Amino acid sequence: MEQVSRVVDEVFRKESGRILASLISHTGDFTLAEDALQDACIAALQTWPSAGIPTNPAAWLNSVGRRKAIDRLRRDATLARKGEQLQVLAALEQAGAPEPEDEGAHFPDTRLKLLFTCCHPALSLEARVALTLRTLGGLSTPEIAAAFLTPEPTMAQRLVRAQRKIKDAGIPYRVPALPHLAERIDGVLAVLYLIFNEGYSASTGEALIRRELCDEALRLARVLVELLANEPTVPDDPEALGLQALMLLHHARRHARVDADGNAVLLEDQDRGLWDRAAIAEGAALLDQALALRRAGPYQIQAAIAALHDGAATAAETDWPQIVALYGTLARLTPSPVVELNRAVATAMAEGPDRGLALLHRPAVAESLAEYQHYHAARADLLRRAGQYEEAMAAYARTLELCQNTVERHFLQRRLAEMAASIQGK
Repeated sequence: MEQVSRVVDEVFRKESGRILASLISHTGDFTLAEDALQDACIAALQTWPSAGIPTNPAAWLNSVGRRKAIDRLRRDATLARKGEQLQVLAALEQAGAPEPEDEGAHFPDTRLKLLFTCCHPALSLEARVALTLRTLGGLSTPEIAAAFLTPEPTMAQRLVRAQRKIKDAGIPYRVPALPHLAERIDGVLAVLYLIFNEGYSASTGEALIRRELCDEALRLARVLVELLANEPTVPDDPEALGLQALMLLHHARRHARVDADGNAVLLEDQDRGLWDRAAIAEGAALLDQALALRRAGPYQIQAAIAALHDGAATAAETDWPQIVALYGTLARLTPSPVVELNRAVATAMAEGPDRGLALLHRPAVAESLAEYQHYHAARADLLRRAGQYEEAMAAYARTLELCQNTVERHFLQRRLAEMAASIQGK
């Protein structure tokens, strides 16, 4: 039973976006599709211990999910909703579903359609991002709330309202026609960016990196760039290229970010021989292609920063003054406390920790990021570098209070022990 639970959890994490996209394409109802997928997971937990785990668990869950959706529609087709529900039911039954025993069954990948549905301009930008993180990224409501620095109940209500609006407004489940494609790109890029970020530094859980989320964001970014490139009437979008480059340049470091014992490794301490040089080369080429269009945007600027890190043979050779300048450009394009936090850290590396701390302690930054884990982590690190061990210890303790990722918590606990030892050694 333990093995079955582990497989179900793994398949849900890796494939829920594809399965949900398929179910939503047939039902047109986010809530029904999510409920049907949950029913299928419960059926797997009940069936697989005796029947065995199918060769293709994702296809099995998709097939059973469609049957569960049919069952729910039959039960819920009350008089008030009968006409609408029975139309969906008829379409589902007419389409038919492969037998769950046919575990090699292929089901269509409709994630790009779902991505554009979630990013319809009728929804607010935050709702678009949150809904796609939930459906395509497979993130839980607490994880999405953490990504937005938003209370969990608020995020839950936002997701429900977004799903209801798509259904009530009859928002179509398709990639938009060419005249409407450009207006949806910004929302799609924002979604992919946040999915990748959650995968790159998981806000919760036992792993520092959620590889399946990074891979999914990269896959969708590639599909989007190809879609735009193959439509001659749509202008090239340098930000789509920039985002794909940014993802590749960051993800290239994945093998060096955790050591053999599962401990987090800071960028400056990573074994650069473990970095994926092919991914770095691909990301750099995409960045050059984007910059050649001469319409620099936030994703291209961030990709340029990542490229400077990846291009340094050692941490000491990093061009920090240039990175500070790029963060200055980014602050003008998209001013935010988080950008100022990153600029302060880069400034500290270029000019010393005291200068960075002065920037972090500005009220506009400190007050806005008072509940933001990475603010306190950055402050703790700069205090440590400045030799202010007692203040650093307090800042690490505050970071630990806010941190929900097991690997990061272990790192912070080690830092706290180091600070205690340093104080005793004075």
